[in-house]
Amino acid sequence: MAGRGELMQIGQVAERIGLSLRTIRFYEENGLVVPTSRTEGGFRLYSEADVARFEVIKRMKPLGFSLEEMQELLTLLHDLEQATGDRAQLLARLQEFHEAAVARVAALREQLAVAEGFAGTLADRLAAHR
Repeated sequence: MAGRGELMQIGQVAERIGLSLRTIRFYEENGLVVPTSRTEGGFRLYSEADVARFEVIKRMKPLGFSLEEMQELLTLLHDLEQATGDRAQLLARLQEFHEAAVARVAALREQLAVAEGFAGTLADRLAAHR
């Protein structure tokens, strides 16, 4: 595994964060993460910052955020980290993303409760017919 500060090839990144090579390439093709550099042979090389971007994307995906929303949040996080732009405006937008994430988590919890209830009903019926 690559140490901190070292560049990683796509396979190392995929293994580290649990995304497929195809998924990593998809996010790259859509401009969400651009490899820090490439080897002379053209292999992608990713930095820790690139990996952190993939981790944000991976966490947004199950909440149903669009590619555009992912890009916006990644840009927002970068701008906050680099202290570029209107800090108050950036923080206000980050608050909106937080509220959206909390609402989506709540909706997923409700869906999970319904699914668990259904699985329980099936278990009860199965037990009744044994």
